[in-house]
Amino acid sequence: MSQTPGTIFIVVAPSGAGKTSLVSALLQAEPGVELSVSYTTRAPRTGETDGKHYHFTDRAGFERMIHTGDFLEYAEVYGNYYGTSARWLRERLAAGHDILLEIDRQGARQVRAVFPDAVSIFILPPSIEILAARLRGRATDSEDVISQRLAEARAEIDQVADYHYVIVNDDFEQAKADLVSVVRSQRLRGRQQCQRHRQAIAAMQTPA
Repeated sequence: MSQTPGTIFIVVAPSGAGKTSLVSALLQAEPGVELSVSYTTRAPRTGETDGKHYHFTDRAGFERMIHTGDFLEYAEVYGNYYGTSARWLRERLAAGHDILLEIDRQGARQVRAVFPDAVSIFILPPSIEILAARLRGRATDSEDVISQRLAEARAEIDQVADYHYVIVNDDFEQAKADLVSVVRSQRLRGRQQCQRHRQAIAAMQTPA
């Protein structure tokens, strides 16, 4: 088999829709998919490790990286910056790795402008009421912050038709199966398979 470039999978969801849990389950089910570790200026949460969950940096350091063109995409969300390393992503794709980007809608738009073949997936909550209940159930945000998150969720859902795939996270196991199916089906697309197995295919075709 010959080397073929990897695929970018973009996963976007409103806060509280269960994106992080689904992504974690996908990575366990599909070890060939590699998670892009974003840079951020927000403080680490309990249990988070620098370099594993995020690359944590201060605002001045992040802005230096913006000015030197280090980011493929970046956005400011709720007062904190988040960004994806352009060099790391290009190197991993060239080596044939499938990369998953767990980013917001601003970042997704930027990535798709550079990589139009990227596969975009939106994780949709069953309802705005259930989303609100999940956010309140975290007991980590004030009502003002929850209201901001719900307003942003509605704005994100307004653009749901722009995504290649939409997965409703009502039943977690079903949503996980749907997400894994998207990744596996993309790997079996004709163009990717013809590139990946072109020598074997050529050997089986009618001689010229």
